[in-house]
Amino acid sequence: MDDIKILVVDDEPDILEILSYNLRKEGYQVFTANNGDEAVEKAAEIKPTLIILDIMMPQMDGVEVCRTIRSKKGFDDVLIAFLTAREEDYSQIAALDVGGDDYITKPIKPRVLMSRIKALLRRTGRVDDNDGKSHIVTAGNLTVDKEKVIVTRGDEKIELAKKEFELISLLISKPGKVFTREEIFNKVWGTDVIVGNRTIDVHIRKLREKLGDKYIKTIKGIGYRFEF
Repeated sequence: MDDIKILVVDDEPDILEILSYNLRKEGYQVFTANNGDEAVEKAAEIKPTLIILDIMMPQMDGVEVCRTIRSKKGFDDVLIAFLTAREEDYSQIAALDVGGDDYITKPIKPRVLMSRIKALLRRTGRVDDNDGKSHIVTAGNLTVDKEKVIVTRGDEKIELAKKEFELISLLISKPGKVFTREEIFNKVWGTDVIVGNRTIDVHIRKLREKLGDKYIKTIKGIGYRFEF
């Protein structure tokens, strides 16, 4: 993974030190910045694969940094994960609206953070945790086998209806990505199928009843995402 560059941006030295240590231990190239202006300069200089960006910083906050970086040529494919202690929905929506790929809240658990980072990097094809078994997706203790149409939580097999399986398969395929309601309709039900507006909500509710509440996050006014 030594070809993967990660830029960590936070105005708290302790956070920078902890994240840098854990990321380097995993074999990533790590660069740091402690304010928004420095982050924009470093990003232009090193062209990182992933930016872990604190949302609450003085002068230029994370949302503005993200907006500035996304406006630059050649930065469309850079992954940006926001890092913040705030959990309000409007902060999440603001972060996603300007081009954020994920939203990670403090306090940070290193093992969870590494899993989230690997999930993000899978989108770029830079890492493959499934050893070539593209039909098997594992996130946390949940595994979806698309070939055998089986979902397991640890050692427990979870029985799902056809559309429930297709829905969780879609969401878990890109942990952290927000799938809009329109995307879900098109990919799970198809554009030629007419269903009620509450169809997705009903299936999400059933999935939460069977899998647990923690996996599927509602992003108000946008859609849903899988997290672990």
